[in-house]
Amino acid sequence: MIVEPLTAKDPHDIPGPLLTELTELYASNREFQQLSGDFPDPDRILPAQVAAALADELAHPDAEVLLARSEGRLVGIAVTLARHPDPAEPDPWLGLLMVHAGAHRAGFGRRLAAYVEESFRARGRTGLRLAVLENNPRALAFWTSLGYEETARRPDLEHGRPCIVMRKAL
Repeated sequence: MIVEPLTAKDPHDIPGPLLTELTELYASNREFQQLSGDFPDPDRILPAQVAAALADELAHPDAEVLLARSEGRLVGIAVTLARHPDPAEPDPWLGLLMVHAGAHRAGFGRRLAAYVEESFRARGRTGLRLAVLENNPRALAFWTSLGYEETARRPDLEHGRPCIVMRKAL
């Protein structure tokens, strides 16, 4: 698996074929899209909606979008923040980690998470935080299996959805 940063800081600069791949990745995760409510119709996710979602992510000055490929195919995406918008949060933040549904259970999620952790560890960071939607027990089981522990329960900052905040020491 190869991980590369998305170099376009403006989603309008994302090449059409890459935006198509990203849209397919987001759309393949219908169950998550239903749980999150990030898109109005989880059965019809459009490239313009994905570009807008990425624009929201990239609006944070410390955001990085990482693309994971295997055999040339986009298999995953991770969105990180070097600093959480809440100044009380000292750790970097993993805002999204999504693997194409056709590649679930092949180890790509674990490898992409490990890549993110090692990247922050190499920069001297001592922990990584993320939030799991309370209505997503599969994600909670995944992150728990990777050593993340619950630190709080609270609504997310953008949509007010009930979340479990988790942290892993690096």
